[in-house]
Amino acid sequence: MIGISFGSQAQNRLGNPLAPQKLINSYPNPASSNINFDFQRGYDKTYTLEIYNFIGKKVWEVKNITPRYNLNLDNFYRGVYVYQLRDKNGIIIESGKFQVVK
Repeated sequence: MIGISFGSQAQNRLGNPLAPQKLINSYPNPASSNINFDFQRGYDKTYTLEIYNFIGKKVWEVKNITPRYNLNLDNFYRGVYVYQLRDKNGIIIESGKFQVVK
């Protein structure tokens, strides 16, 4: 019974239609020359997008981001980056990661 119950719980978590949707979508991932950030819902012009390299150093910041933002990656090194979307009070409302391949 325990095994069946566990399997059922795991299945419900993965297939939960009520799970929160992402606020921002980043693509392509991995990216080589450009990456796009598109708002899926709840856009607010006061949002700030911050990008950090793998060791935690902030490498890019865009204040008052537009609903669709294209970032040129020419000055980014190959590796994994983390983005944070912050509200006007500096609170992180979403984060994600992307990979740059060159």
